[in-house]
Amino acid sequence: MPSTPSNRVPLFIRISSGTMLTVSLLIVSLWSAWQLAAWADFGYTSGYRLLNIEQHIQTYGPQNRYKPDFQLTAPSQHKRLFSDIADAVQHGGRGLESISYQTIKDETHTLLRKPEVVHLQDVANLISLCNRIAIFSIMVLIIMLLYYRKQGLSPPKPTQIALGSIIVLCLMGLALFIIGPTQTFYWLHTKIFPDNHQWFFYYQDSLMTTLMKAPDLFGFIAGVWAVIAILVFALFQYAAYKIIR
Repeated sequence: MPSTPSNRVPLFIRISSGTMLTVSLLIVSLWSAWQLAAWADFGYTSGYRLLNIEQHIQTYGPQNRYKPDFQLTAPSQHKRLFSDIADAVQHGGRGLESISYQTIKDETHTLLRKPEVVHLQDVANLISLCNRIAIFSIMVLIIMLLYYRKQGLSPPKPTQIALGSIIVLCLMGLALFIIGPTQTFYWLHTKIFPDNHQWFFYYQDSLMTTLMKAPDLFGFIAGVWAVIAILVFALFQYAAYKIIR
């Protein structure tokens, strides 16, 4: 379909439609990348090795004040436990309280204490909210693609979308560098989760935190998510451009 000359379209329409297309495309890309990362357990197997989590568990497992003998568990069980947690928070928190580990003494213990279950349920609720936002963004993206195609409007060039996204990401990265990743991590928790819900756990009080070597693993997961998101965004951007053209 021939494109409508841009000078025939009001500037406000061009800017607003381009913004809606780009933002919805970015949100859908981030959400899709998260789903792919979740499917692969967020690369925990690689993070487990790179961050030396096995040794971390051997150090802090014996120090836990509530759950005994976690150091007497195998790496394969650690990976299974993380997978169980990831699967639970991806499905509304279902099954969190029943996640358990078995020691070489053949003793079975639940992994999570009540405050940890409450926190992970908050995470599950946040993910559910993000899922709803993503579904809405998918609908907006489809509408915008149909609008561009029906009106014969010239779509934003891939270089324009990429440049705008890179500028935003660079500004976010600069802010993160200035403020500090740890301080940003803690600040986000204070703003996202309920005031009366515990979200900070010492290794000696939480096998969840020990298993994840928090916050180190979260930085690793953020990197995995970012790499996948960039690839997905580039793919979706190319597909959207072809659909409109």
